[in-house]
Amino acid sequence: MAYSTELADRVRERLSIIENIEVEEKKMFSGLSFLVNGKMCINISHDNLMCRYDPEMEDEVSEKKGFLPMIMKGKQLNGYCYVEPIGFKKAADFEYWIRICLDYNPIAKTSKK
Repeated sequence: MAYSTELADRVRERLSIIENIEVEEKKMFSGLSFLVNGKMCINISHDNLMCRYDPEMEDEVSEKKGFLPMIMKGKQLNGYCYVEPIGFKKAADFEYWIRICLDYNPIAKTSKK
């Protein structure tokens, strides 16, 4: 599983300052996932972020620099995307992606175990 350890450290550091959440790291999706309160929230895949966000925001996030749709079985998954490094190079952009993932986490469905 190849993923950027520098990016993982950046996500880890950002999540560590949030109170009242439980973060678990798990190798999945060919990378490293950060589960917040038992739900997949953010993933590191190679040099990209994989984000889970409110599907209602699809139009907004698809306009962001670095956005790549997540395609599975030939179909785009709304509420999930990849973000190339150009899209989170700036601190404000990185914060945007982390924030939309964390904002959606409380209402996101828990995966079946």
